[in-house]
Amino acid sequence: MDIVCLDLEGVLVPEIWIAFSEATGIPELKKTTRDEPDYDKLMNFRLNILREHGLGLKEIQDTISTIDPLPGAKEFLDTLRARTQVLILSDTFTQFASPLMQKLGWPTIFCNTLEVAEDGTITGFKMRCEKSKLTTVKALQSIGFDTISAGDSYNDLGMILNSRAGFLFRSTDQIRHDYPDLPAFETYDELLDAITEVIG
Repeated sequence: MDIVCLDLEGVLVPEIWIAFSEATGIPELKKTTRDEPDYDKLMNFRLNILREHGLGLKEIQDTISTIDPLPGAKEFLDTLRARTQVLILSDTFTQFASPLMQKLGWPTIFCNTLEVAEDGTITGFKMRCEKSKLTTVKALQSIGFDTISAGDSYNDLGMILNSRAGFLFRSTDQIRHDYPDLPAFETYDELLDAITEVIG
């Protein structure tokens, strides 16, 4: 049985931290997993900046409430979900994802959790498991699923490279250059056609 595993940010919705960077005028927060392969390092960098500026969960959630899915994303997801099982694997956090899942029609998402103090300060984060996307793909395969994966960033490469079929979607020039054998697409129609060809 096939299951499609999709990244969230950059694939179905805009990058949350880039939107928050633009809303706050803090350029350092524009850095994402497209730029930094080490997710722990990236998140600790972000939390330090939030502390420096006195920003917490509420401010980020206020920005998220203004974010809509990328144009065509919901239609792509609806079409794909009518054809096969779909799971969103993201390194975002449950406290961020909910309003975005509502706008996408409540697809299933596996993500992580923020540790938040009573005053709304983000004090840390708890990853669901180590190398969460790769670990999840391997676990799905161990219970009889054939995985097909797509994403745009460094933290997606584990699931993409270890799936029956894997695709880059709207990725960076650097990642496409480093992984020339991975099919790379820019439109939902192209990605949908590629996945459909795999699942038959």
